[in-house]
Amino acid sequence: MGYSFQCYCAYFKHRSLKTPEDLIFAKKAAEELGLKLKIIPLNLSQVENALRHTVSLIEDTDVTKNAVGLTFYAACKKAKADGCKVIFSGLGSEEIFAGYMRHKKAKNADINIECLSGLINIYERDLYRDNVISAYHNLELRLPFLDQELVRFALRIPGKLKLKNGIEKYILRKAYQDILPDFVVWRKKKAAQYGSLFLKAIKKLAKKYNFRYMKGYLKNIYRRENLPLAALISGGKDSLYAAYIMHRLNYNIKCFVTILSENPNSFMYHTPNTKWVGLQAKAADIPIIFKKTKGKPEEELEDLSSAIEEARRRFNIKGVVLGALYSRYQRSRVERICNNLGLKMFSPLWHVNQETEMKELLKEGFDVIITKVAAEGLDKKWLGKKISNEIIERLLELKERFAINVAGEGGEFETFVLDCPLFKKRIKIKEYEIIEESAYVAELKIKKAVLIEK
Repeated sequence: MGYSFQCYCAYFKHRSLKTPEDLIFAKKAAEELGLKLKIIPLNLSQVENALRHTVSLIEDTDVTKNAVGLTFYAACKKAKADGCKVIFSGLGSEEIFAGYMRHKKAKNADINIECLSGLINIYERDLYRDNVISAYHNLELRLPFLDQELVRFALRIPGKLKLKNGIEKYILRKAYQDILPDFVVWRKKKAAQYGSLFLKAIKKLAKKYNFRYMKGYLKNIYRRENLPLAALISGGKDSLYAAYIMHRLNYNIKCFVTILSENPNSFMYHTPNTKWVGLQAKAADIPIIFKKTKGKPEEELEDLSSAIEEARRRFNIKGVVLGALYSRYQRSRVERICNNLGLKMFSPLWHVNQETEMKELLKEGFDVIITKVAAEGLDKKWLGKKISNEIIERLLELKERFAINVAGEGGEFETFVLDCPLFKKRIKIKEYEIIEESAYVAELKIKKAVLIEK
């Protein structure tokens, strides 16, 4: 189009680190394409100063958001100093052309559904961050990949053309094959926080100030809590772990919401021992909203919507936490309810590796028992067993033999959390009953449980 413009590349510079991939690529691309490029190296002190701005601007202590935000903040700061009025970003291409790992894990028929889901959540995840940073520097942010006509067109492209032979954004790459050099077109995705080394910078700062976790360091910078949330809690490991992750990221868990379904075969809700979630809420000193449902497919969604609406009315929540790992059935329905109510939805475990999740639970101090089994290779002897490294290894063996889900995501087993970092007290089961339906289906029903000091 004949316009002259300036490119920017920001990165963390430290004597202990190699030259970052983003810098190497940016230099090569600029030279090959005849583009003007300005390099913005930041030392640790400069990163620390910039972080104080990004954390405050985006009002969030999420590590990834801030690491990515640093690249944009540094570029915007330099662009403003250069007298620029407008800044362009490629944000949105991953969402509409399937550029993330979650797209790779989706089936072909679900790729565009996943793309749409990403677009729905892009404001909370990326757009708000980039908007406030660019506005702070008096720059107008333009996002060509989020043009409405392009988005509509892209969402009609079959998923199999977006992902081919494991290559993400395949059709977009093919479209530019005769325009851009191959090393640009076929470059593998490298997330900005890694390619710029800013994630390593935050890690160094956390270590410098004796914080075990990077998020702890960021929370120390930004003292205010993030959005108030309701957590959908079933009593099992996934829902409580998701709530804990959001709490760890400085979100305020204002209440638990638990659905008591009369349908033991509900695809939507966990049913074993849900009445004991009230004791978990007491252990965490967090209010709880119970809602009964008959468990009929569409009516149970109305009941959930009613419960979430009550949480919004009573506790002024702004979002909902969901513990789904791979259940699109659950996630899409909760997402729809949240959209209708004007709430944000957070699913921090979405597409997390199941073995990784199980091991992280142990690392974070979760005390979890198995309360129901329903799969070949499992029987009543598993009931009451605590999730441990030994149990995880046995589940991995069963995965090889019977293709079960290591975290029980396919309903192979259900769990109940006796203790976790959210709890001020732990739960002790006093009485229980074992109900065996068949050789592979059995359930541990809690009859009596109490809270005890940790």
